[in-house]
Amino acid sequence: MNTKKVFCEKCRNDVDYVVATTPMTGSIREKEYSYIGKEAHCAECGSHIYVAEISDANLRALYDVYRQNNGIIALDQIREIPVKYAIGKRPLSLLLGWGEQTFSRYYDGDMPTKQYSDILVRIYNEPLFYSELLESNKRQLKSALAYEKSRRAVDALLSPDVPTNSKISLVIQYLLNQCEDITPLALQKALYYIQGFYYAFYQAFLFTEDCQAWVHGPVYKDIYFRYKDYRFDPIEKPEDFDSNVFSSGEKAIYDSVIDNLCCYSGKVLERFTHNEAPWLTTRGDLPITAPSDRIIDKELIGNYFSTVKAKYNMLSPDDIREYAQAMFFRK
Repeated sequence: MNTKKVFCEKCRNDVDYVVATTPMTGSIREKEYSYIGKEAHCAECGSHIYVAEISDANLRALYDVYRQNNGIIALDQIREIPVKYAIGKRPLSLLLGWGEQTFSRYYDGDMPTKQYSDILVRIYNEPLFYSELLESNKRQLKSALAYEKSRRAVDALLSPDVPTNSKISLVIQYLLNQCEDITPLALQKALYYIQGFYYAFYQAFLFTEDCQAWVHGPVYKDIYFRYKDYRFDPIEKPEDFDSNVFSSGEKAIYDSVIDNLCCYSGKVLERFTHNEAPWLTTRGDLPITAPSDRIIDKELIGNYFSTVKAKYNMLSPDDIREYAQAMFFRK
């Protein structure tokens, strides 16, 4: 029995009440939905009485059923998003390009459209998707502090961990050691070309890691987070590196990519990849500025660069220069 008293119209007095669960139906947008709700009854006469908290809970239960039946994000998940990513409700709305109060309304219980709900579901489930949104739309935020705080939160969720003795890590050290200046963007493209051309010449993939079709071209996600703080600056060079850990065939590919592709800036190499089948096919109909974590299938990479090798009649890795020059002068 509830100790909080409410007014009973029949008894004309404040009374205790009991609560029972019962099947209910409600209408939203001209459609009926069944749900399990609660009713309060006077402990003295048994008549139905109104309790504001129970009425609110029944409305939430009805809306929960509506959300489940129509693929709309749950209210609890909406309310977890600002906490998860350490961002305020208004800044999140601005980041998404919505009206400043839009997310706040959804947080308070308003029903999002299916389109907006789908975006919120991806944000809730995919920290990487949110990370790309944060990076792409950070200028929408009114405070640099809001960006930095949320950036730290999402980076902690992603918590990349690439072994420093993995093949891709060793290749990175070699690239940093051999290149005069290499930015994170250029590094990503160099790794992608090494993977592709190594397969073209030796019919095997050098890296087990998958790259993804991000806005700025192919990206190895964990490598991005390892070096992201350098932003547009060259990555610090290691003092020395013993290249004897590589075979002569591997080193021939690395050196040719360094000589013929790393001579271009990261933005130029980005333009190259935007004209190549692996990135284009993986992104499909996505707008060019739309964030994506779609994995570029290794088979796409292997087939494309095998075709390039045949087209340019490449007999040795040195012949990569013809492809690089052709891509540079392509309009």
